[in-house]
Amino acid sequence: MLKRIVTIQDISCFGKCSLTVAHPILSAMGIETAVIPTAVLSTHTGGFTGYTFRDLTSDIPAIAKHWQSLQLQFDGIYTGYLGSKEQVQIVSDFFQTFRSAQTKIIVDPVMGDGGKLYPGFTADFVQEMKTLCQRADVIVPNMTEASLLLDCPYRTDYNEKEIQEILRALTDIGTPIAILTGVQYGDGNHGAVAYDRSTNTYYAAFRKHIDQAVHGTGDIFSSLLSGAIVKGASLEKAVQLAVNLTTDCIEATLPDRETYWYGVSFESCMGKIAQEAAAL
Repeated sequence: MLKRIVTIQDISCFGKCSLTVAHPILSAMGIETAVIPTAVLSTHTGGFTGYTFRDLTSDIPAIAKHWQSLQLQFDGIYTGYLGSKEQVQIVSDFFQTFRSAQTKIIVDPVMGDGGKLYPGFTADFVQEMKTLCQRADVIVPNMTEASLLLDCPYRTDYNEKEIQEILRALTDIGTPIAILTGVQYGDGNHGAVAYDRSTNTYYAAFRKHIDQAVHGTGDIFSSLLSGAIVKGASLEKAVQLAVNLTTDCIEATLPDRETYWYGVSFESCMGKIAQEAAAL
């Protein structure tokens, strides 16, 4: 029987991010994938201007109510971009309604990058997101989001011990597992480090750093990670798979980087994603 996951985030109709990345990747991994779009944009906001935006906050409770009447159950709930404090609160209620003993909740606390909040977000939103992270089984912040959640200065130079301290502090929020993305130690590698508070164990995965700024890599990583976790992979295996396949997707984009400046050519790696997922 297929595992079932619901992913809650926006859909940017063009640009390869959010739901247009999450849905095909999770499906390729052999997981029945349901979606709740939080907003519809004509394109993503990175590098595009004049994009359209339609907020779908008011639709989410009605979707949840209908699903509840159908007695739907999920093996995983994976959240990405949530556009407002109200949406965070609604998603928190969704967790409470649809969580069961087997449900894994993965929160990607999308709030910013490069040391800055994304436009439209405030300190109040950060506090709401911190509350949502308390209800998650796994959180997946980047370095900027970790600094926001912990209310500490953003930096780019960390050693291994400092990264481990950050991960422990992230689990102090309330989540049992924290995974920090975008970790670099100055050795030419780039990857992610995870901490499981229940076993006091760290897991790390790295690949050679690719010096290219590309949109959608965080969504690819979180989707791969969520799929692996829902399929029952160990934390170590899930992090390794997500780092390796995300890097493979970036490498596949490089020959046509000027053409696909707006996203990652993950489509060319879908066969490998399906193959790796089938082996979990």
